[in-house]
Amino acid sequence: MATLRMTLQTQLVLRALLEDPARQRYGLELCELAGLPSGTIYPILARLEQAGWVDSTWEDPAVHEQAGRPRRRFYRITHDGAEQARDALARAYRSRKQPLPGWAAARPATDGGVS
Repeated sequence: MATLRMTLQTQLVLRALLEDPARQRYGLELCELAGLPSGTIYPILARLEQAGWVDSTWEDPAVHEQAGRPRRRFYRITHDGAEQARDALARAYRSRKQPLPGWAAARPATDGGVS
């Protein structure tokens, strides 16, 4: 499995997929869950799929034709992808809790922390 950069946007997509790992979700549904635009979601999903963290399948054409809407592509986090995602999210969370670099931590705070 590939290691991915854990940008905030990637973390939001992974959290959305991990809400119900067995459930398939289509792209615009993930946009809503993650609070991100489609232009951000789809490249992330492509990278996650390339890394083997996510699988995708196209909706049966009869379903979208009957519904009178465009065909959906469904995404689901893989079992291994879910494990990798949980580990990566935990690492990202821990790294945010780390103290500031020495020069920033040693700087005395002023009113509002701005000088």
